Amino acid sequence: MNAIKNKVQLIGRLGQDPEFVNFEDGNKIARFPLATNDNYKDKNGEKVKRTYWHNIVVRGGLVNVVENYVEKGKEIAVEGKLATRSWEDRDGNKRYITEIVCNELLLLGK
Repeated sequence: MNAIKNKVQLIGRLGQDPEFVNFEDGNKIARFPLATNDNYKDKNGEKVKRTYWHNIVVRGGLVNVVENYVEKGKEIAVEGKLATRSWEDRDGNKRYITEIVCNELLLLGK
């Protein structure tokens, strides 16, 4: 049961090309926004389509897959865990971001 305590699975499309960060130790990460859609009817019975944006972070060997095969508009499936981090901006304000740290990635579509 511990394996599903912090687990996220999403299928969506990239909103922009991945960005890559290289570290001094030779490691690198990829980051990109992933869009998922939800369809429902509002209180008036009208269909509503809502898009949710998720911040995806890829580490390790999967970064090579992202570099070679993933681009804006590509449909993918990701599995990972939620992680929240914080930092101080230039004005000294504390900022937070919640990301999905991807540990599995599946290319979908053509």
